[in-house]
Amino acid sequence: MKLNLQLFAVPFRRTSKTKKRMRRTHLKKEVGTITKCPKCGEALRPHRACKKCGYYKNEDALHLKTEEKE
Repeated sequence: MKLNLQLFAVPFRRTSKTKKRMRRTHLKKEVGTITKCPKCGEALRPHRACKKCGYYKNEDALHLKTEEKE
């Protein structure tokens, strides 16, 4: 009878917490970039239409209706 066993590499010693954390130091989140809308000054992410006024690159991208004062 023949057994199909696969042999895997087993580490000789356990990886310590310090070594594991030293290896993972570059795996951290970064703060996203925030810009201001040139039309209304609302904070928004770059290359996106403004949610407040609906403009992107000085064009009405979202076609939002503004309330008219009478």
